[in-house]
Amino acid sequence: VQLQASGGGLVQPGGSLRLSCAASGFTLDHYAIGWFRQAPGKEREGVSCISDSDDSTLYADSVQGRFTISRDNAKNTVYLQMNNLKPEDTAVYYCARYRGEYTGSYGLIGADFTSWGQGTQVTVSS
Repeated sequence: VQLQASGGGLVQPGGSLRLSCAASGFTLDHYAIGWFRQAPGKEREGVSCISDSDDSTLYADSVQGRFTISRDNAKNTVYLQMNNLKPEDTAVYYCARYRGEYTGSYGLIGADFTSWGQGTQVTVSS
């Protein structure tokens, strides 16, 4: 099982980035997939999640209306489109796989995710 996050970078406030989470070793749409972030000196925060069953989505209040999670099953990839970025979005972003296959459950609690990719740095600064 591998998850490879990419797409981070330096962007000005108000700008956009699209993060990708490429999965290998398992079938992506059998699992809920989440995005998390961790800023220096802060605890890890759940950002968004997409379910395994009907692609329902969930967002943290801090990103609601600005971020969009989606998946491309043919490419075994989950995306996080981030618009109107703010300096407080600066963090290392991680994607992770939910603990079970076809559970119908999903959320933003890190302990529920058992496989994690390496992070990709997002820096929002002028």
